[in-house]
Amino acid sequence: MIKNVHGNTVDYLGSAIVAGRFGAGGAMPPEPMLCEELGVSRTVIRESVKSLVAKGLILTGPKVGTRVRPSSQWNWFDPDVIGWQAKAGLTPEFIRDLQDLRMIVEPAAIRLAAERATASDIEEVEQAFAGMVDAVEHNGDYVRYDLLFHQGLIRASHNRMLEKMDQALGALLRTSFEISTVKHDGPRQSLPMHRAVLDAVIARNADLAEHAIVVLIQDAHKDMAQVLTARRALPRTKKTSRRARQPA
Repeated sequence: MIKNVHGNTVDYLGSAIVAGRFGAGGAMPPEPMLCEELGVSRTVIRESVKSLVAKGLILTGPKVGTRVRPSSQWNWFDPDVIGWQAKAGLTPEFIRDLQDLRMIVEPAAIRLAAERATASDIEEVEQAFAGMVDAVEHNGDYVRYDLLFHQGLIRASHNRMLEKMDQALGALLRTSFEISTVKHDGPRQSLPMHRAVLDAVIARNADLAEHAIVVLIQDAHKDMAQVLTARRALPRTKKTSRRARQPA
């Protein structure tokens, strides 16, 4: 996706904030300095600041100027914020919160999918699973199809609130999958668990579907823990903010 000047400026400043360049409570550089550094107009800087305020990263005021807010106040359901964190490097707190969210949201969504999924929904998820299998056999983009699998099941819940969370959940899920699939042969080993989830949904067995997704999430958590403990630093993943909104 090609961004315009405003998009590039928001991306640059957002990445810098999340990476800790200015620090929580720290002041952002004045407009003239940012204009010179980025080669853009004051109008672009002001519009970019408005975007970052909307994402919860900064606050502005006549007495406080423009300052960075603590990360606890950032909008962690904004795909851009997720992407900037992924690019800067994942923190233990981010990984913990991600896993907590999956355990809260996905089992409930899968129960609903088992009760409400249409034939079209099932076909969509079947195609995603077939893509996962093909990716394992031919060294393809497993993460892409894994994401489509989970997003398809969430949409199959036919809950408008959950569907509205799709962009943020997609970015979060992609981040999780990119870490867990680093484990050697992890994708191949996860295929039977994905199949168990889908089969339970097809059978309209909500209890079994919920149990299957919990097992899958717990297994992914173990894989992530192994990957992370094997490294001295937490990994940087692909920037997810734009791509995760609409998988190709």
